Amino acid sequence: MSENDPSFEAAAKFHGHTCPGLAFGFRVAQAALRELGINRSEDEELVAVVENDSCAVDAIQVLTGCTFGKGNLIFRDHGKQVYTFFKRSSGEALRIAVEWQPPPETPEEQAAWEKFSAGDRAPETVALVQARKAAKMREVLNTPEAELFQITRPQMLPPSPARILQSLRCERCGEKVMESRTRGVGDKALCIPCAGG
Repeated sequence: MSENDPSFEAAAKFHGHTCPGLAFGFRVAQAALRELGINRSEDEELVAVVENDSCAVDAIQVLTGCTFGKGNLIFRDHGKQVYTFFKRSSGEALRIAVEWQPPPETPEEQAAWEKFSAGDRAPETVALVQARKAAKMREVLNTPEAELFQITRPQMLPPSPARILQSLRCERCGEKVMESRTRGVGDKALCIPCAGG
């Protein structure tokens, strides 16, 4: 695999740059589509549940067609590099957990990262950080899948299909809000911010 793969290029264009996280999402999406025998989701035939909001999720959106707007991309903020996919037609589920550990960084790379994290944007610091990111990305793209992920097939039901709900006007601010997100305060239907949430 390479960063010259058209699918990876499309993910990078959507995301804005290439990085190790995008490479993980690319590999996760490829594995999910292959294992579930499905192409890019045009509607909701494939559902992705992602447990982080990292760069990887952008590649998953581009390759799988699972998006927040269609309701077939669900975010659960667990901070884990875990991605579960559901094929609605068969009820199959596939869970992919990232297991890969990068090779240790050299003392020079560690020092550059610490400087970069502290705000140092000197050309030599940025060059070292970018070189390390590029090397990690290439490793993720080229490491055998069995060394990257733990893939399991859990027995679980897919999330409910997306619902289209009525929009109501918040009785305090007047802005439209999805009916299921209103909060009753006294005898008023309020949006979450106006209800104090």
